[in-house]
Amino acid sequence: MKVLVIGSGGREHAICSALAGGARESLELFCADGNAGISSIAQLVQLKPDDVEGLLDFSLSTGVDLTFVGGESALVAGIVDRFTAEGLKIVGPSLAAARLEGSKVFSKQFMVRHGVPTAGFEVATSVDEAKEILRSRFPNRGSVIKADGLAAGKGVVVCRNLEEGIHAVDQLKSIAGEKACRQILIEERLEGREVSLLLFSDGNEFRLMPPVRDHKRLGDGDSGPNTGGMGTVCSDSLIDEVTLDELKRTVVIPTLKGAMKEGFPFKGILFIGLMITENGPMVLEYNVRFGDPETQSLMMRLETPILDIFEAIEGSRLGALDVRWRSGASATVVLAAHGYPYSPRKGDEIHGLEEIVEDGSLRIFHAGTSPDGKGGVVTSGGRVLCVSALGADVHEALDRAYNAIESIHFDGMQFRKDIGA
Repeated sequence: MKVLVIGSGGREHAICSALAGGARESLELFCADGNAGISSIAQLVQLKPDDVEGLLDFSLSTGVDLTFVGGESALVAGIVDRFTAEGLKIVGPSLAAARLEGSKVFSKQFMVRHGVPTAGFEVATSVDEAKEILRSRFPNRGSVIKADGLAAGKGVVVCRNLEEGIHAVDQLKSIAGEKACRQILIEERLEGREVSLLLFSDGNEFRLMPPVRDHKRLGDGDSGPNTGGMGTVCSDSLIDEVTLDELKRTVVIPTLKGAMKEGFPFKGILFIGLMITENGPMVLEYNVRFGDPETQSLMMRLETPILDIFEAIEGSRLGALDVRWRSGASATVVLAAHGYPYSPRKGDEIHGLEEIVEDGSLRIFHAGTSPDGKGGVVTSGGRVLCVSALGADVHEALDRAYNAIESIHFDGMQFRKDIGA
């Protein structure tokens, strides 16, 4: 069986590792366009994730049996519709369903239409209008400024007061890009505990994953700029059973029923970003794919072969599948390049990887890495490596991850020392 994974980060390395680890003997694994770590378990395809036509041609000519899409860019570009139209099997949401991530404005309006609890918001179509909304509606309280379109995790700024809100609006286009800022979302700032709930869905049935907590800010104590994610912990204790039941009733089921009602049954992986407030859970955002680095922690705990899950999603047979997870907890710590998240430096030699013994409780997932042509590995992106570990609890998993990090070094390496705090 030939399987293609689309993407090049730590998330895709974790997915490829899960596929290879539970592999059927006949599995032939490809990844477009991969990284140094993925190259040891899959054949790399030199095509970018948003090159939909190139990926389609490759899949047709190679006889790919199933494709899994890692990141959002290809999904928002309509790759699932394109592959499906050519009779190819692919796991991911349709272009219509991908709007839940592709447009934050559409997403918020969808939540309102279907009674999904979320923060109050306003929409602006210009910087001046956004500033006026801030002055009139948020003069003495915090706000969250969001670019409407995709911005690689950098289009959200949490602001404590009016001055920070005005500054965020002024800087948003330079951070997130002109295209992503055609509309600007201004939200009420919520207080509480942030957690992510992911699920598999085949359009009719769903299976929840264990809850995960991400650490978005670059520095310890949640200081510095937002990033794509500096680390995660995955533990059932992050959401109690009462809250989980409430989330199914008020968030998960209304979201999936709403998608069905609006004509885009959701098939694939749905990521629900939550704030657990004193008034109950509130939805911060939807993503229509696995998070990164949430995936790395989740794959450490997944017992059911992931290929079985992908085939059940694609074939609308998820209801018949028992999705099992390892007990305990897992954690991931991201090692980032000098200059990340704004101008990451590339080409720094990575030392110490050969000293680490990987097993079922410790894995190094590559993200922004490339071979140096001499048998070594160098940095080639902002988030470079993800050190993931399994433990009886979060404390043990984090100890295992941080102990491994002591062996790794590259110039300018930065990482948070308080993941899980």
